[in-house]
Amino acid sequence: MMDADMPASSDVLVEVQGLRTYFPIRKGVLSRKVGDVRAVDGVSFQIRRGETLGLVGESGSGKTTVGRTLLRLQEPTGGKVLIEGLDFAGLSGARLRSMRRRLQMIFQDPYASLNPRMKVEDLIAEPLRVQGGSDRTQIEARVAELMEMVGLPGHFRGRFAHEFSGGQRQRIGIARALALSPDLIVCDEAIASLDVSIQAQIVNLLGDLQKRLGLTYLFIAHDLSMVRHISDRIAVMYLGKIMELADGDEIYQRPLHPYTQALISAVPVPDPEIEQTRQRIVLEGDIPSPSTPPPGCVFSTRCRHARQHCFSEAPAYREAASGHLVACHFAEEISGITNGK
Repeated sequence: MMDADMPASSDVLVEVQGLRTYFPIRKGVLSRKVGDVRAVDGVSFQIRRGETLGLVGESGSGKTTVGRTLLRLQEPTGGKVLIEGLDFAGLSGARLRSMRRRLQMIFQDPYASLNPRMKVEDLIAEPLRVQGGSDRTQIEARVAELMEMVGLPGHFRGRFAHEFSGGQRQRIGIARALALSPDLIVCDEAIASLDVSIQAQIVNLLGDLQKRLGLTYLFIAHDLSMVRHISDRIAVMYLGKIMELADGDEIYQRPLHPYTQALISAVPVPDPEIEQTRQRIVLEGDIPSPSTPPPGCVFSTRCRHARQHCFSEAPAYREAASGHLVACHFAEEISGITNGK
């Protein structure tokens, strides 16, 4: 079920419907398929134009695979990815290349995602050259504009990527992503490998660019505090499924799913008195294997509120409160909601 309060389709840039991405498990000399790793298993959400949707969860929850599948860096097993109502998975040839210009990605590791043997100007210009349609003078002018936009001095253009710090490399990655004037940028753990002070700078830069250029972001991360700072809405993933989705403030002030509650309880509060008195929810055990997910609710094996019903029947992904989606049989009871939507 999608959010009943979502705006008209003209305001929705991306709509993901029942997305599934499975990786086959093969064994034996004949490489016979014996199962699947269900990295993404029936995920649905929408991203409005100009907003940032945060996607959070533990390592192994399927966040990165959602981002890669959305951009068709990984082909989906099932479901749909609609860009302005157009089925992106069904495109090919010139139409696919044209759509790819509008969808870009900022990768997690700025040390691995940039070729250390290439100069900054070549790294930023590469998307322009691949797509064609610009001469040398236009490309040079665009590179200069992009470097200024992300806060890189012009005299850096002749340096190699390996000469820069992590934060500077990530700025180069952002400039590359902006080169073709995209509508959507998937930020895949784009700040995870950076120092905390640099993380704040990059997040502020992304926010400034969004206001200036009207960008739309899918911001993938495991740091809930940083996600709250940049996101309009937040989706919480666990073992290939979305557990909860709501406005950022709503998620923090009234989390409905036990998994979301546990994640939020682990975020430090910058107030010693509150930090000493608040309850920490510790999840027992490890996240199950996506090749053999638990029957019923996938979170049932680690949930302190789990009942017999949870182990046998998967909960519906439903609207428990206005604009607040959750996949939990007992969300209202757990969270004390008595007034419905």
